[in-house]
Amino acid sequence: FTAWEPQRLPGHRAWAADVAAGHDAGVRLSLRVEVAGLDGGDGPGTGPSFRVVPQIHSVSDPAVVADAAEVWAGGGPAAEAFGPRARMDTLLMLRRAARAWPTLTPLLSAAVPDAVEPADEEITELLGPAARALAATGVQVHWPRELSARRLTARAVIGPDGDEAEGGAPRGLARTASDAAPLLSSDALLTFNWWFALGDQQLSREELDRLAEAGRPLVRLRDQWVLIDPDEARRARETQDRKVTPIDALGAALTGSAEVDGRRVEVRATGWLERLRERVADPARQDGEPAVGQPAALTATLRDYQLRGLNWLHTMTSLGLGGCLADDMGLGKTITLIALHLHRQTLEGGAGPTLVVCPTSLMGNWQREIEKFAPGTPVRRFHGASRTLDDLPEDGFVLTTYGTMRLDAPRLASARWGMVVADEAQHVKNPYSATARALRTIGAGARVALTGTPVENNLSELWAILDWTTPGLLGRLGTFRTRYARAVEGGDPAAAERLGALVRPFLLRRRKSDPGIAPELPPKTETDRAVSLTSEQAGLYEAVVRETLAAIAEADGMSRRGLVVKLLTSLKQICNHPAQYLKEDEPRIAGRSGKLELLDELLDTIVAEGAGVLVFTQYVGMARLLERHLAARGIGTQFLHGGTPVAAREEMVNRFQAGEAPVFLLSLKAAGTGLNLTRAGHVVHFDRWWNPAVEAQATDRAYRIGQTQPVQVHRLIAEGTIEDRIADMLARKQGLADAVLGSGESALTELSDAELADLVELRGGTR
Repeated sequence: FTAWEPQRLPGHRAWAADVAAGHDAGVRLSLRVEVAGLDGGDGPGTGPSFRVVPQIHSVSDPAVVADAAEVWAGGGPAAEAFGPRARMDTLLMLRRAARAWPTLTPLLSAAVPDAVEPADEEITELLGPAARALAATGVQVHWPRELSARRLTARAVIGPDGDEAEGGAPRGLARTASDAAPLLSSDALLTFNWWFALGDQQLSREELDRLAEAGRPLVRLRDQWVLIDPDEARRARETQDRKVTPIDALGAALTGSAEVDGRRVEVRATGWLERLRERVADPARQDGEPAVGQPAALTATLRDYQLRGLNWLHTMTSLGLGGCLADDMGLGKTITLIALHLHRQTLEGGAGPTLVVCPTSLMGNWQREIEKFAPGTPVRRFHGASRTLDDLPEDGFVLTTYGTMRLDAPRLASARWGMVVADEAQHVKNPYSATARALRTIGAGARVALTGTPVENNLSELWAILDWTTPGLLGRLGTFRTRYARAVEGGDPAAAERLGALVRPFLLRRRKSDPGIAPELPPKTETDRAVSLTSEQAGLYEAVVRETLAAIAEADGMSRRGLVVKLLTSLKQICNHPAQYLKEDEPRIAGRSGKLELLDELLDTIVAEGAGVLVFTQYVGMARLLERHLAARGIGTQFLHGGTPVAAREEMVNRFQAGEAPVFLLSLKAAGTGLNLTRAGHVVHFDRWWNPAVEAQATDRAYRIGQTQPVQVHRLIAEGTIEDRIADMLARKQGLADAVLGSGESALTELSDAELADLVELRGGTR
C-alpha cells in the first residue's frame, strides 16, 4: 500500500529485454577470433585479416558449444542440444553484445549470424575498451593460441647514472649527519628510465618505434605475430626518460609505483637507491653496521623499545632524512631524543647544538630531563627578554617555545644547528600558520618531530609534519590531498596501502598496549559515569534548544553555523553547571548540578584514600567554579590553565607530585600534553572534548612510564543530552583515530535542521 502507482514505459522495452537476456536466456555467447594470412608479410595491404565468429554455449551443460551458424542450420545435434528457444536467446544476447561492440550490429539483421570481418581499428577496440564492455555483459573473447594478446607494460627504473649505479653511494648515503644534506638536494638528480615489455619480453627502443609506426593491432616482431593496441604503443613511445630528485625517487621506490601523465606505473630502484630503499624500509637491517648502543654519557638504562627507537632515529638522521617519533604519551620520547643527541656528538662531523621547540609548559620538563639524564650537557633557554644565542656550545641544547620561535625565527635561522626537534609537533599541523612557516626557515643537519597524535583530525596534518621533517616526500599539499587524502578518507584500500608504504619508514609509532612495549605499566580502567540533570538544568536545556533551533531554521550560511556552534557550547555548559552558562557573579554552587554532586562523591573517596586526582575541563570558567566549591569544602586544589606562567606551572607540578595538593584542576588544552603527573591514580574528565586523541593525551599525564599504581579514568556524561550522543560518536570515532578522524564541531555545523534537533533533543535523564 506504500508503493508508487505502476507506470507504463514502452520506450524502455528494448532496455528491459537486454537486461533480461543476461539473466533469463538459456544460452551464453562468446566470440572466437580467427586470423587468416599469417604466412604472408605484414606490409600495407598484405597483412593478415580478421574474422569474428559468435559461439553459443549451453547454460545447463557448459561443455556443449556450437557456432551460431550451426544453430541456425537446424536439424543437427546443435539444434537438439540448445532447444527451441536457441535462436531467440542468441539474438537477445547478440543485441546486448552489439551495444558493447557495435561491429556486431550487422549480425542482428543477417539471415544467418555466422561472422563479421572487422577492420584493424575495430580489432584495436576489441583489444581494449570493447573487450571490457563485452566482459561486463558476460561475453568472452577467445583469441588464437598462437596469437595470444600481449599487453604492453611500462615500468620505470630509477637509479644513478653510469659508475654511480654500482659504485659508492653519493654523500647523501654517508653515515655522518654533516654529509647528509645532498640527498635532499634538488640538484642531485637521478635518472628515470623506461623499460617496456610485451608479456615477459623486454623491448628495445627500436622495437617500440616499430610497433608504434605499424599502426596495426597485429605486428610481426621477433619472428612471431603479436597482438597489441597501437594507441598504447604510440603513448609508450612518446614517454621520455627524465630526471627526478632523490626524494621523489625514494618515494616512488618505497611505494613501488609513480603517477606519470595521469597513469600509475610500476617503479623499480637500482644501484645505491635500491640499497637506500632497503635500509629505510627496514631500519632493523644493519647491513654489517653495528647497532647503536646506549650512549655512555646517558645516566639511565634505555628500555629495548627505546633503544630500537634510538637506532631508527640514528638511521634516518644519518641519511639526512628526518623522522617523526609518534609513540604514545609516556613511553619516553624525551629520553630517546636526549640519547640521540648524545650519540650524534660522538660521530665525526655530527656535532652541533640541538634546538628543541616545544610548548611553554614543557620547557621546564625538558631542562630537568636533560640535567637528570645527560648531566654536564649545556642547556640554555631561548626565552624571555634576555634571550641570546651568543657563544652557543657545540654539544648543548637550546630550548625555546613555539611563540618565541615564531617571533625570532630569523635569529634562530642564522645559527648552525646539528638538529632541530619539534616537540608536540601537532602545534604546526596547519602548514599555512605563521608558526609552521617560521619553523621551516630554520635549517639543520637533521629534523625530528615528536608527537603522540600525528593525526588528530585529517591526513593533511600528517602531511604538514612529514613535509617539515622530510621536505618533498609527500609532494605538494594539493597533490597529496588529491592522490592520497581523499582516496584514503573515502575508504580506498589501495591508496591507503600506498600511503602506508610511503609514510611508514618515516614515522615510528608504538602504543602502550603493544606486546612488550610497557609491560610494567599497571592496569588502566576507563568508566563512563552517567548523571541526571537537575530540574533547573533540564529547564534551561529545553529552553535553549527550543529558542535556538527556531533561530537556526530562519538562518543560513555563516550565520547558521555560528548559531549551531553557540547552541552546542551553551548545552555543554548547562550540562556542567547552570552558573557557568548563566555567568553568575556570586553563584550558589552546591545542589544545582548532577555532575558536581558525582564529583563530590568521587573526591570524598579519593581524598580519604590519600590519592591524587586530575580533573580536566575545557572551560576555565567551570574550573574556577570547581576551585571555589572545593575550597569551601576544605579540599586543597590548584588550577593550571593557559595563562599560568612557566615557573608557576613547574611549582604546581612539584607540589602535586609531593602530595601537597590532592586535587589538580587542569585546562584540557593548556595541560593536555607534556606534564608528568604520575602521583595521580584517578583522572576525571568533567566534560567531553570532540576528539578522543585529545582526551587520551590528557589521561596520559598520569598513565605513563613511572606510574606504579592503577589508574582509573572517570568520564562524566549528562545522560539523555548532547553529551550522550557525543560519547557515542567518540566511541565510534576512536576506531578511526590512526587513519582519519572527523572534524568534530565543524562537521556538526553542516547537519540538517532535523539531524541537529535529533542530536540535541533532551531524552529523559532528569530528576
